[in-house]
Amino acid sequence: MRRHAPRIPLLGALIAAAVLPACGGNPALSDRFVENKGAEGFLDRIAQSCGTLSVGNQQLKYLLDEDSDDTYFVDESSKLYFGRVDKGAYATDINAFYPGGRNQPALDCIFAQLGE
Repeated sequence: MRRHAPRIPLLGALIAAAVLPACGGNPALSDRFVENKGAEGFLDRIAQSCGTLSVGNQQLKYLLDEDSDDTYFVDESSKLYFGRVDKGAYATDINAFYPGGRNQPALDCIFAQLGE
């Protein structure tokens, strides 16, 4: 007679896999996937007012382009807009991810778009 392994652990794992993703939103989810007119407007203002400025070696208009495969900038900028990071943390994160030492004009322009 064959013995069957208990199926309860497998069933529990399947239930957990189905339920846990619904427990909370993904804070790193790009604004391109979560539409919000305020955030979209903020990103549009950055593109229009600051697009020719650069972080690291990348112009902001390139980083905001839908064809760009670099989603970090959009993710961080969305977090800034929603208040998940403050200006200091945003600047630190951007400077670390896009080193180059010439980011301040772009950061100042981005921060100016928050007030509009």
